[in-house]
Amino acid sequence: MLNKLSGWDDTIIALATPHGIGAIGVIRLSGNNAFTIVNELFPSKDLTQQLSHTLHVGLLKAQGRVLDEVVIALFKNPRSYTGEDVVEISCHGSSFIQEQVINACIAKGARIARPGEFTQRAFLKGKLDLTQAEAVADLIASNTEASRNTALHNIRGGFSSILKELREQLIQFSALIELELDFATEDVEFADRSKFQELVKKLAVQTQQLLDSFQLGNVIKNGVNVAIVGKPNAGKSTLLNTLLNENRAIVSEIAGTTRDTIEEVININGILFRLIDTAGIRESIDEIELIGVGKSLEKIKESDIVLYLFDVNKESQAEVEAALLKVQQQNAGYIAVGNKLDMIGEAQAQQKFSGDGVLFISAKANHHIDVLKQRLADKVVQGSVQTESTIVTNARHYAALKEVKQSLEDIRSGMDNNIPGDLLALDIRRCLHYLGEITGEVTNEDRLDYIFSKFCIGK
Repeated sequence: MLNKLSGWDDTIIALATPHGIGAIGVIRLSGNNAFTIVNELFPSKDLTQQLSHTLHVGLLKAQGRVLDEVVIALFKNPRSYTGEDVVEISCHGSSFIQEQVINACIAKGARIARPGEFTQRAFLKGKLDLTQAEAVADLIASNTEASRNTALHNIRGGFSSILKELREQLIQFSALIELELDFATEDVEFADRSKFQELVKKLAVQTQQLLDSFQLGNVIKNGVNVAIVGKPNAGKSTLLNTLLNENRAIVSEIAGTTRDTIEEVININGILFRLIDTAGIRESIDEIELIGVGKSLEKIKESDIVLYLFDVNKESQAEVEAALLKVQQQNAGYIAVGNKLDMIGEAQAQQKFSGDGVLFISAKANHHIDVLKQRLADKVVQGSVQTESTIVTNARHYAALKEVKQSLEDIRSGMDNNIPGDLLALDIRRCLHYLGEITGEVTNEDRLDYIFSKFCIGK
């Protein structure tokens, strides 16, 4: 178990706003001497005597020289983000001014914070558990409504509360079984095995639900790769431009115009889809075009979804079915899309291509494009994204939950086979260990350093 308070008694400083020129810049300090350090640079009043959660306007001076006119916000421990004394200096957004203010604070005893150190201190002070701390980074990196809502849900303790409940129930039974070991010679049983069986079954169901949510969580956090593939001149570049509502790809009647892959991002129902316009797949003697075809085949393998686009006027059902069979061999997740509906009509297209599953559109006329977008979203999330429930988005959490699931299976198997209490206690401890790893109740310095190294400096 980590000694959470060892070696964390100095005062750190960092720029909390992005680097570059802006209206204002915010510089944050946290630590025992945060108030004293800033107070020595702020002659207007004694900041150490002011109330917490107050703002103060005045000049910041160092060595008799005015650095800037600033607004200073005070947050006394433990009522701050880190749980320590925190001072935030809002100065003008000049990179030069920000550097001067930071250097003046360093000269008074502060040091530059490490990446994520403010949030790491919040974790060490018990303001956040590890899942909430990681959700802070997810919130900063969020770029859709779904990813923001999921991160906010976890920051508020949605995921933590589930894990806490799982852990507490296991600990209660673990304590009773450990008590039985103290009275092993008297053959007594304090833990009701039938109730414990029911509990383990319930915990296994909850754990599996969390594991199942990771696929959706990964989509929310990282987006979906969609390869648009098909024969040359099927309208792939036109479809990309229509989906993006801009002329991103070159459109030409000349087959083979797209020689390389083009990637763009579109937000559909809160999910980011990375659209990849590939070179047309066909036999060719053009060396450059062949390279593009090779890249297209690679993108099919790498993509989460393949949009197979075909020309309803020029291609037959047999040709489309043969092409889809090849796509399936590379990637099972595909949507068949018949393009250029404006030239043939929907009734004739449906008659020509019998069977369910094919979506007919006109990329040029923007016909059924909204239907295509909805089908893409449904392919990924099977409906709307429900971020009110807990969704696992972190690969570290997923790996630990898999270990929790295995431990629960071992516990159930052990009880079915009436194994001794000491062996059952080992399986319970293992399960508790991995639950503790997720929340940070069981951790070490190396793991924390790795997790928080991915944060920005000012957070």
